[in-house]
Amino acid sequence: MARNLNILSYHLLIETNNNRLADRLNEDDFSAIKKADAVILPQGCKKELYEAATQYCDNVFPDYSAFYRYPGKIGQIKLFQKYKVPHPATLVFPDLASCKSVESADSPGYPLVFKFSWGGEGKNVYLLETAGQLDDCLQLAAEYEKKGNKGFILQEYIPVNGCSLRVVVMADKYISYWRCQDKGNNFYSNLARGAIIDRDYQPEMQGAAIVELKKFCSVTGINLAGFDFIFDPRQAQPVPLFLEINYFFRCHGLGGPDGYLELLTEAIREWLRKI
Repeated sequence: MARNLNILSYHLLIETNNNRLADRLNEDDFSAIKKADAVILPQGCKKELYEAATQYCDNVFPDYSAFYRYPGKIGQIKLFQKYKVPHPATLVFPDLASCKSVESADSPGYPLVFKFSWGGEGKNVYLLETAGQLDDCLQLAAEYEKKGNKGFILQEYIPVNGCSLRVVVMADKYISYWRCQDKGNNFYSNLARGAIIDRDYQPEMQGAAIVELKKFCSVTGINLAGFDFIFDPRQAQPVPLFLEINYFFRCHGLGGPDGYLELLTEAIREWLRKI
């Protein structure tokens, strides 16, 4: 794949001169990582493997340091806050005890968006228009906490008419496309919820989001993820608002599995050329 480099790949579909399975690590794995010039990991990489790779090799793709340091939607908000990127006004609650009622939360007012710290494709995300709906979510949070799952956020609702922008970063590649509900005014803009892909809509907004994302990735090290952006239509000149980071994103907007693999392979090649 690259010039006389010893490239160790744990990715099943990225073939190199040295491929291994990402199962339980053993001494052979540690030895192989130490000898490698570069290590390529799969999406969904276990923390044990990522820590071993980054401990013993200087060149590891993808960079999941932000993923492990700032986990879940709560972690993402903290990351946005750390680097002062624009995002919807958000209140973070690490557990139920920190938010007993909407009054104690000092919320920005209804409607609100309630998100549990885990989940994707619109799962565990709710639009709240009344205090009663918030109470229902807090009761659900109590049930989750009994099972060991804690943490949620309350977020300002921005009326985006069922459209959000996805920007995928793969090393130095940035691919953008809109996901829009054809019915309009739909809260969810996920493909899993019926949204359609539009690559040509609002190109200037796509470009603005990519510019901001490149800055963000340069300071966080993130080089494989799908970022969701929204724009507030109530603003005269809306700026891209960081909404979520999806480290394990679907490939529908990238040409399906084959298109995704082709893009990923080329991105890794470019990354290796810079080593």
